[in-house]
Amino acid sequence: MSETLIGLLHPGEMGAAVAACLAGRGHQVLWLPAGRSPATTARAAAAGLTAAAGPDAAGQAADLARRAEVILSICPPHAALPVARAVLGDHAFTGIFVDANAISPGTAREVAAVAESAGARYVDGGIIGSPPGPAAGSRLYLSGPHAGAVAALFAGSTLQARVIEGRGLTAASAVKMAYAGWTKGRAALLLAVRALARAEGVEDTLLAEWALSQPGLGQRSGGAARSAAAKGWRWTGEMTEISASMRANGLPGGFHSAAAEVFGHPDRFLD
Repeated sequence: MSETLIGLLHPGEMGAAVAACLAGRGHQVLWLPAGRSPATTARAAAAGLTAAAGPDAAGQAADLARRAEVILSICPPHAALPVARAVLGDHAFTGIFVDANAISPGTAREVAAVAESAGARYVDGGIIGSPPGPAAGSRLYLSGPHAGAVAALFAGSTLQARVIEGRGLTAASAVKMAYAGWTKGRAALLLAVRALARAEGVEDTLLAEWALSQPGLGQRSGGAARSAAAKGWRWTGEMTEISASMRANGLPGGFHSAAAEVFGHPDRFLD
């Protein structure tokens, strides 16, 4: 397998794990260390990443755009468009730009426009599952004319890359929005209804009824609470993107606007 030089934006928990899959397949992965925390630097080192050259953030972004054949963006949803603009806005890039963030098809089209204005070929992506690893079973959905080339980079890794054929440029983002609309949306609803029972002084009775008629729901609500406490800050933007996706298709977006409120202030919904 020939080595491909890949740029990663940015090595958070998910990004570093995806990058480790690529490094494990023999690819070199560059990242931008300027302004990043010691924890991020440690994750990048553990994943086998290489720092882009340059004295500052702008110089490193220029180096990455000049050298990389593929740039992969994995960041919080609210940062997807600003990150693309910051890295590609002032730099020509003729490779493949992959946005694998939890964003609406509408936002994905905006990112695609930024990438294409820099000379890049855009591939849409959506990650479903935990950070990839031997037991994770995570999937990366890809769409667009050049999706197959990106999927090939992950062949044989622990991240299953799946190309969505013939469904449009932003099909991968649409799948991510629909999937997370249920998995994370129901978690927010569980937190809200349990908070209602707590406020009315009947939480114990509700939990007892769940144990009788909805086995396992109490445990799931506990898991939702733990996840919201750890990741709610990131899920807020994702719920906003899902709401926008719904409204763009003439569907009610209020469910997920409310979910964004839950995840934005998780302490209000936890005991």
